[in-house]
Amino acid sequence: MKPEISIEMASRVKSLPPYLFATIDKMKQEAKAKGVDVIDMSIGDPDLPTPEHIVKAMKLAVEKPEHHRYPSYEGMLSFREAVSAWYKSRFSVELDPKTEVLSLIGSKEGIGHIPLAFVEPGDVVLVPSPGYPVYPVSTLFAGGESYIMPLTEDNHFLPDFSAIPEDVLKRARLMFINYPNNPTSACAPREFYEDVIRIALKYNIIVCHDAAYSEIYYDGKKPLSFMEIDGAKEVGIEFHSLSKTYNMTGWRIGFAVGNSKVIAGLGKIKSNLDSGVFQAVQEASIVALETDDKILSDIRNIYQERRDVLYSGLTGLGMIVTKPEASFYLWAKVPKGYDSASFVAHLLENAGVLGTPGNGFGAPGEGYIRFALTVSAERMKEAVERIRKIL
Repeated sequence: MKPEISIEMASRVKSLPPYLFATIDKMKQEAKAKGVDVIDMSIGDPDLPTPEHIVKAMKLAVEKPEHHRYPSYEGMLSFREAVSAWYKSRFSVELDPKTEVLSLIGSKEGIGHIPLAFVEPGDVVLVPSPGYPVYPVSTLFAGGESYIMPLTEDNHFLPDFSAIPEDVLKRARLMFINYPNNPTSACAPREFYEDVIRIALKYNIIVCHDAAYSEIYYDGKKPLSFMEIDGAKEVGIEFHSLSKTYNMTGWRIGFAVGNSKVIAGLGKIKSNLDSGVFQAVQEASIVALETDDKILSDIRNIYQERRDVLYSGLTGLGMIVTKPEASFYLWAKVPKGYDSASFVAHLLENAGVLGTPGNGFGAPGEGYIRFALTVSAERMKEAVERIRKIL
């Protein structure tokens, strides 16, 4: 046997919890290996195809030789202009495409990099929980300390800023917020964002709003953009993605908009760590951003039908479920006698139905399960019937 060096992970990697969705995928594969017909409502990956006109635009763009070279770090100006035009049309927000818009390799990448630009070791980052696992992980990688802002049903799944100690606020450098919220599906009112801006100005905190689900909404209730609120651009940025809106999760493109200094800081990190987004994807994304709302409305209607089927089915079984106004998640309390993990295991082992345990999004998510509306309405009806038999 040949001698080999000793391989030891860095402390920052050792301290990471297992990535939630990698664990879920392993559970799913093990169940499938046993022959289980799994109805997978765990991961927020749209099952609907990317609209045809976007795919056609990509086919044309990928043949252009000018796109076969390194892209610009900040993104093609034409793409950033399309983002600006979309914000103007959708939210009545004016953005300078040259200084207030930055392309991302999906919003996850931008969220993962932003603390590296502004957080010093020992700085505090305010992190919502339950929430997207990348918020605390990106904080950890930058040497920062996550201060958990619990999202509870009693407070409509909004952080209670009055519960944060003064000394924590003074040490806070960054604040993550996310509405429409993953995993709870909650939406935030204008007054909440105004409160965020007031706190950010008072304590000099950079606000990072994750708005990836703003275009998946129901009953005509359009969510607000943080950038719509007076003063937002003075305190932070907003992350957005084409993944959920246009069923483009695999394309890996998103953008950040807002405060030009924050955008520049994030851009500086990115220019040293990645080489930008493939320009053919950017060109196709321009077409995506110009999509007729009739197409997007049809997509929302599909999700709304699924929401209604699953909500009525689960509540009919006696489960307590938050009916979402936006996002494509249902946040449900687990039945008595179970915790989040044991109920997920029970559903998978006995019904072949897979959800995500609420505690995987942080300790305040214990006692809940998240279902993604990413299977057909027919499969959801079947899932409800399977659950009925084991409850």
